[in-house]
Amino acid sequence: MIQIYCGDGKGKTTAALGLAVRAAGSGMHVRFVQFLKGGHTSELNILSGIPEISVMRCQKNYGFTFRMNDLEKTEITNDHNRMLREILSQIYAGSIQMLILDEFFSAYHSHLLDKELANRLVFTCPDQIELVLTGRNPEQKFMDIADYISEIKAVKHPYQKGISARLGIEY
Repeated sequence: MIQIYCGDGKGKTTAALGLAVRAAGSGMHVRFVQFLKGGHTSELNILSGIPEISVMRCQKNYGFTFRMNDLEKTEITNDHNRMLREILSQIYAGSIQMLILDEFFSAYHSHLLDKELANRLVFTCPDQIELVLTGRNPEQKFMDIADYISEIKAVKHPYQKGISARLGIEY
């Protein structure tokens, strides 16, 4: 089955993390892939202690996409494509039961990955793998194939008051 967590609200990654922990708690092997993220985030402290969950992310923190220069965009695209190729080689081995592609839609929409490779991964993912996609503004083709779609809407957020991201809450 395919699940999508999308929208402009806080909680897409958090929902996917909760699902990963639930799946691992039942013995499922989870591959948690984070696009656009390379710096340390607090969830890594816990996930590294759960043997059923393996995390893959960028080799470095590139920051926000709107602040990236052309070289950084090329580097992050190469990182993302490396991850896509690695996942494609693993999904048919049978060792992954849940695959989470966090911030997939953001990387896809920003042209920071090979869309053909990404489409191949999503549209040919074996049925026995629970595929979870997160991010803003999923294209209709992804929504059409999804079994679950949860839209998280921002109603109010501390950022609107100038409050920066907080350790343990937003990262």
